Amino acid sequence: MHAEAVVPHDEHHHHDTDATDVFGFWLYIMTDCILFGSLFATFIVLNSTGMQASGLKSHLNLYDILIESMLLLASNFTFCLAALNLYKQKLLKVQLWLATSFILGASFVVMEVTEFYHLSKEGFRWDLNGQASSFFTLVGTHGLHVTFGLIWILMLIIQIPILKMNKVARRRMTYLGLFWNFLDIVWIFVFTIVYLMGAI
Repeated sequence: MHAEAVVPHDEHHHHDTDATDVFGFWLYIMTDCILFGSLFATFIVLNSTGMQASGLKSHLNLYDILIESMLLLASNFTFCLAALNLYKQKLLKVQLWLATSFILGASFVVMEVTEFYHLSKEGFRWDLNGQASSFFTLVGTHGLHVTFGLIWILMLIIQIPILKMNKVARRRMTYLGLFWNFLDIVWIFVFTIVYLMGAI
């Protein structure tokens, strides 16, 4: 009788833990939406006079930015393949696609850091004016989020052989997938508002 009474209690405890995890994750995503919304609003207000006035327009290289975008979008696609193979219980393929996602995402970050380096070398630094500060803060915050996502992917590559295909591995993959998709959506806005409209 005692053992039978413990089982429902444990199931209820796990259910509460899962619900708390889901709530905490979506709360984090909401706070990130507020953060990026504030950064976009600041950038738009400070650059309302045009990119030419801030000096950004003359330094933009849409070809490199397009490559960056393709790398990030491709990393999202390969992550989806990793998640698909996780549910098919193909462990090696999961690790392979996660490693591919990591390489693509890391290439994106390297290109972004290189862009910042060249901009500062050409005289467009974060401390130049308010417009420049808003640009580096917005794009840099997104890049920082991608870096955290890459660390998360590395942790999963290491943990999945240990966790195998259990519920914890699936939940972590799901959370990371939502986070990675969120970063893609934010980047589409960055590409459109900051780079594309800035070049026009």
